[in-house]
Amino acid sequence: MGTLYGREREQTAVDGLLDGARGGRSGVLVLRGEPGIGKTALLDHAVAAAGDAFRVIRATGVECEAELPFAGLSLLLAAGLDRLPALPGPQRRSLEAAFGLSEAATVPADRLLTGLATLGLLAELSSEQPLLCVVDDAQWLDRASLDALLLAARRLQAEGVVLLLAARDVGPPGGPGEAFPVAGLPELRLSGLDEPDAARLLASRAGPELPGEVRRRLLAEAAGNPLALTELPIALCESATAGAGAGAAATATGTPGVLPLTSRLQIAFHGQVTGLPPATQNLLLVAAAEGNGDLDVILPAAAVLGATAEHLAPAEESGLVTTTADRRLAFRHPLLRAAILQRAPLQQRLTAHRAIGEALEDGDRRTWHLALAATAPDADLADALERTAVRAEARGGHGGAAAYERAARLTPDRDGATRRLVLAAEAATEEGKLAQAEALADRAGARTDNPFAHALLDQVRATAHFWRGSYPTAYRLLLDAAGTDIEAPHAARMLLQAFHTAWYVGEEPVAVVLDRLARLPLAEGDPLTPLARHLPAAVLPALGHPAPPLPAARDTAAVARRAGAETPSDLVQLCGVTLVLGRDAETIELAGELIAEARAKGTIGVLPTLQFFLAEAELFHGRHRDAEVTATEALALARDTGQHQWVSQLSALLGFLAALGGAAEECAARTATALTTAPRSAAPAPGEPWAQWALAVLDLGQGRAAGAADRLRALTTGRYRHHVSATRAVPDLVEAAVRLGTPERAAEPYERFARWAGAAAQPWAEALRLRCQALLGPDELAEAAYRAALRLHDGTHRPFEQARTALLYGEWLRRERRRTDARPYLRAALETFERLAARPWADRARTELTATGTTAPTPPTDGSPLTTLTPQELQIVRLAAQGLTNRDIAAQLFLSPRTVGHHLYKAYPKLGITSRADLPALL
Repeated sequence: MGTLYGREREQTAVDGLLDGARGGRSGVLVLRGEPGIGKTALLDHAVAAAGDAFRVIRATGVECEAELPFAGLSLLLAAGLDRLPALPGPQRRSLEAAFGLSEAATVPADRLLTGLATLGLLAELSSEQPLLCVVDDAQWLDRASLDALLLAARRLQAEGVVLLLAARDVGPPGGPGEAFPVAGLPELRLSGLDEPDAARLLASRAGPELPGEVRRRLLAEAAGNPLALTELPIALCESATAGAGAGAAATATGTPGVLPLTSRLQIAFHGQVTGLPPATQNLLLVAAAEGNGDLDVILPAAAVLGATAEHLAPAEESGLVTTTADRRLAFRHPLLRAAILQRAPLQQRLTAHRAIGEALEDGDRRTWHLALAATAPDADLADALERTAVRAEARGGHGGAAAYERAARLTPDRDGATRRLVLAAEAATEEGKLAQAEALADRAGARTDNPFAHALLDQVRATAHFWRGSYPTAYRLLLDAAGTDIEAPHAARMLLQAFHTAWYVGEEPVAVVLDRLARLPLAEGDPLTPLARHLPAAVLPALGHPAPPLPAARDTAAVARRAGAETPSDLVQLCGVTLVLGRDAETIELAGELIAEARAKGTIGVLPTLQFFLAEAELFHGRHRDAEVTATEALALARDTGQHQWVSQLSALLGFLAALGGAAEECAARTATALTTAPRSAAPAPGEPWAQWALAVLDLGQGRAAGAADRLRALTTGRYRHHVSATRAVPDLVEAAVRLGTPERAAEPYERFARWAGAAAQPWAEALRLRCQALLGPDELAEAAYRAALRLHDGTHRPFEQARTALLYGEWLRRERRRTDARPYLRAALETFERLAARPWADRARTELTATGTTAPTPPTDGSPLTTLTPQELQIVRLAAQGLTNRDIAAQLFLSPRTVGHHLYKAYPKLGITSRADLPALL
């Protein structure tokens, strides 16, 4: 291992991660910096420091394969494929499909599952000794590989894995090599060496005989860049040896301000290559274009350019490349490979890619390299590229857009090329490349007058507008697209998307979409028909519009399954709209079933959505701890999978739970996250309604009725007034307004709530309406309303709301000087609030009870030991108590078995037990 000058801090960070892995902890670090700044050297240091104690796997991103799904991941994990059988079935099948080891149709098209499978495989590879996973030039990884690695990185905990990623920020947003997206992962940015360290490094490379003027020139030009300090003197010496003298020195070091440092380094590297025999240069060009270093591909391809294995020797002797025992070729530095590619004439690069494609066996890499070499339309190659795109989509990977677009360029006939441009635009939307999607949509739209094609392209544009927060524009585009002369099933899909968009626009657009959806002539056997009928029946009554009777959600789901709805993703909206009309018990039942199915199938992409709806229903039922466990897992999944909408929603929901417990700082932090997390920076935060309700409940619980009333008034009368959270917040507004002596502020929202409760026809909803009525008056009717509400609360299994009604009734009785009558209600409320850890409400009930002239019980000093567990620990403990093994729990929760064991051993001391055998009795 060579000496690293001036990198003590960075080496300490890397060594610390290795030490942690030796002790069973996992660690991740992203090394950032300009080309040549020392990222690769630090990776080499890590590999050398790991030694034989670690298993090491390594890969490098390849720019020309940045659009090939899972190309980088398959290279990184190739040595561990023998461990695939140890993974849970869905995860194993997902990786097999991603790597082309099986048919993609055997797994759900969920790219996120591949990330969990990557986590599982890394954990398996570390089961016998710590694992060091090193990825250089990560900015050139294909997006599917990058997503899988980042998801795994965010969930690494106690596996003994170190993951090091080196990357630089290059390229436009949305394209390969864009600013490397590593939000949430620890980063270390490398800067240039200070002058003393730079001088030491230069002296070690150039020797003491370097003239002082040249030394000063090199130090100034390199600006602390270690690679420049290493390579520019070599180029200088080689030029001088060739007789070029001072002029060559000036060329090698460059002129200040004329060429960027990277360009000068590439020139220096290229200068070292141009002195080699032509056949060796051709072989290096093929190796640079191939990217993976596979000599079994490089040598046959190089033979087409007149190079053989013997021509490797000059490159090895000059130290430009090395070869390994497993027949891999590695360049001394990634910039050397880039220099060879960028400085080669176009025709030579095309010839190299064609030779590589012909040397590869049938497959996507062969197709891609042949496509890179194509200079004219080629129908067969275009067809092959489309098949590559279809396979990428079936595997759940990115890359379909690039393949479709290149296929369009190679398609001889205009209509076929246009069709592929439409497919490319749709694929780019799915991949989150919004600017590219809109550009492709414009190109395709200019080539066709087909109404259906334009409808699809408007759907692409609408999706881009939605994710940027331009909800009204997205809504109008979708509504217009669905109104064109297209088949009903396509119109239904657009209207279902328009419903989601309209939800953020306002109540009236929602009604318009649902009315259109209800009148759509869908066939009874169409998989979309049950949902298209259920949504209007569930939502329109809540908006005060007539609608047909609403069937049970499970019945609708069963009909949809018989019609062909196969996955939880097809049924997820049923869970959400069931909440709109207050059928919370149906949400708990159906969401629970779909979550179990999603876990079994590995369709994790839909889990945060389902878990959000489940957590809402659990909260409404007063199951606050269950809601916290559900929402906490969902939030981690949403963050790990980049689902910003649900990060916002779930953060706000957890903020509400914190407000109920009086945790002001946590509530503020959670709601701040919710309000600043949007799909795109310009978009309103999806969690805004829940966040505002959370902050209002915090105010209400702490006696700040004015702040609560202001927030709740805005929420229940604004554009979000039809949202579930806004509807359920009306009783809080009524209480706050009455406390302020301004009940008229709640009059209009209460009338809407009363109509909603009538449409919902749920006993608990009528109980809340009666509570509001008791608060609003007249006072002589209050007692009858409170008592009727409490009777309806019995048997509804909503302890928190029942306790709040009892508290308000007890307060009313005390104000009426009926202290003895008030005590049982206040005491019951206090007991419930303490059991639910709703501290502000418990404090209020205790104060009221004391005011009746009786001694209120002191707050409990210790509760169940289960309350000391984190939500994740509680979730794991519950599953372990059911008899599940660590591996079973890991498969359910998408963790590694060692992480599960780690959390169990942290939980046992908190619970006062020593093994999982004690858990069933404790629970």
